[in-house]
Amino acid sequence: MSIFDEAYSGVPNWEIGRPQREFVTLEETGEIRGDVLDVGCGTGENALFLAERGHKVWGVDSVPRAIELAREKARERDLPVTFLVQDALDMENLSRTFDTIIDSGLFHALSDPDRLRFVRSLAAVLWPGGTSLMLALSELEPGENGPRRVTQQEIRAAFEDGWRINWIRAAVFEGRWQPAGYRAWLSSITRV
Repeated sequence: MSIFDEAYSGVPNWEIGRPQREFVTLEETGEIRGDVLDVGCGTGENALFLAERGHKVWGVDSVPRAIELAREKARERDLPVTFLVQDALDMENLSRTFDTIIDSGLFHALSDPDRLRFVRSLAAVLWPGGTSLMLALSELEPGENGPRRVTQQEIRAAFEDGWRINWIRAAVFEGRWQPAGYRAWLSSITRV
């Protein structure tokens, strides 16, 4: 059982019962366009919000319990989101491409070798010219509990080949256990 499977035996810190404010703002400002893939979608709050806003959305997560809960929410809200149990490091088999990919807290949970596999996997499902929008815990967040922190340089290095960094800016990753949220980096990265 992975730490993520174990986390869903309860309610994980990252499950806040609504979409992350950073993704709400990105949608409202037109940064999220076209068909969207929410990678590491958890119970689907970001994906469901984007579907409410008129996007065709798929959500993938490796934790069956998270996908089961996401599907229940989609049925209850009568929203046509496709939720799949899927390894984010091997998405080629989706046989589908998207205009926008969102990542709310997955990248910072990956090891260095897995980050490179993840970036290759994203390239397989994102149209050239499409954008990946990523929210990851920043090294500026104090303490050592929780996932490892990410530097801007680590983001730039992972997306060095075949990508263009549009911007990386300071952001807040909201969590249930810390009302003010956690210091994070929000990145916009285009596949070239």
